[in-house]
Amino acid sequence: MNAVAHANVVAHGNAEAYGKGGFTHPLLLAATPCLWIEAACAAPDVLLLDHANCEKKAASTALALMFAYAEDLDLAVRMSRLAREELRHYEQVAKLIKALHIVPRRLGPGRYADGMRRGVAKTEPQREVDLFVCGAFIEARSCERFAALAPAIGGAPGALFQSLHAAEARHHRVYLELASRAAVRSGIDMAPRVAAFAATEAELITGRDDVFRFHSGVPG
Repeated sequence: MNAVAHANVVAHGNAEAYGKGGFTHPLLLAATPCLWIEAACAAPDVLLLDHANCEKKAASTALALMFAYAEDLDLAVRMSRLAREELRHYEQVAKLIKALHIVPRRLGPGRYADGMRRGVAKTEPQREVDLFVCGAFIEARSCERFAALAPAIGGAPGALFQSLHAAEARHHRVYLELASRAAVRSGIDMAPRVAAFAATEAELITGRDDVFRFHSGVPG
């Protein structure tokens, strides 16, 4: 079975397992809580500023993976394209921040990304698989949040989120395909890793958070 087919099998299996309770997604176990959406609509300045940070971090992550696996030219090309797209997204968000007269300021990080990356193995070849599985979940959550936010927040932010939705969906598939390819190459069963990251991700999204960020959980 090739990498793409393997990824599709994993995703299809997860959709069946996780599609109970009214929320169906190829990877994610839980929908964005309504209380988070309410908080986002009440604080569009923080939402957009942190969203801009997320786009920069996404580009930086893609570049880091290019360096980490420089011998894999196919991976490098796909990550290069993804990084360029993330930076274009950043420019779109920055343009909207300026148009809405939001004053730029530094925001401390939330707990989401660090919480996800704690599950990444420290040694190869498992580390490569985990890095791309982790990336798939982060991109998938961004995609899901765009879909939830667009109709709720409306206006220019809603239009932006709607326009970015398809790209984030494509990005999560790229990460999942590269994870699957690495797993097949190394003879690693990816399904348990997907399940482990899914559980961690759901806990982070549905748990209480003292700080509101684009990927935070339920406002505390």
